Amino acid sequence: MSYEKEDLKKRLKPIQFEVTQNNGTERPFENEYWNLMDEGIYVDIISGEPLFSSIEKFESNCGWPSFTKPLNEESLVEKFDTSFGMRRTEVRTKKSDSHLGHVFPDGPPPEGLRYCINSAALKFIPKNDLEKEGYGEYKKLFEK
Repeated sequence: MSYEKEDLKKRLKPIQFEVTQNNGTERPFENEYWNLMDEGIYVDIISGEPLFSSIEKFESNCGWPSFTKPLNEESLVEKFDTSFGMRRTEVRTKKSDSHLGHVFPDGPPPEGLRYCINSAALKFIPKNDLEKEGYGEYKKLFEK
């Protein structure tokens, strides 16, 4: 799969390209997954790499999907970000180098983290579609 910008421009919606490639941010409370609480996983819109689970998703009232931790910390890269006069920690994917959002130290216990992620950087795979979409190994997360 190509991660070249010209290929991505053809494959992604404009907001997906802006967020993932130009460090953009979608509008709060006006994005696809901010209030979705269905069971499933969230994958990188570019590479398909599994990033977050609905099990770790919580309502943070910030207007973007928020998670307490990633599925695999090794799949993310954190960078110090001083854009817009703020001091934040940016979160990017290691595999595709996509901008996802930011992580803040104001999340719920026990981790105390809030991964505030743009919906445009993600694709949601519902629990019932995990097998057919090639993510069958994640079904065990939802077994009680």
